[in-house]
Amino acid sequence: MNVVTQSEGQASAVLLRALEPVRNVEGRTQGPGLLCRSMGIDRGLNGHDLVSAAFHVADDGAPAPRAIVMRPRIGVDYAGHWAKRLLRFYIRGNPYVSRP
Repeated sequence: MNVVTQSEGQASAVLLRALEPVRNVEGRTQGPGLLCRSMGIDRGLNGHDLVSAAFHVADDGAPAPRAIVMRPRIGVDYAGHWAKRLLRFYIRGNPYVSRP
């Protein structure tokens, strides 16, 4: 699931590869395919506004994690110098990470 964070024409997005379900999510969510399947995400949501009431991303109110890990992205060897950049972030020890 890609979340675009800027207006059209601005290259700025976040790829969500996994998530820790808080509520209203059934099934495994470790990996992009499992994540989308468990949340009923398909191409019909292209362009959807993620601050709408129907389907949105929200802060669960939990305290911020203390140990954020930064690693190179997975499966982007073709991306030249971007392949080695530390652009993958996850909470250390979280069992919902797709592949540490």
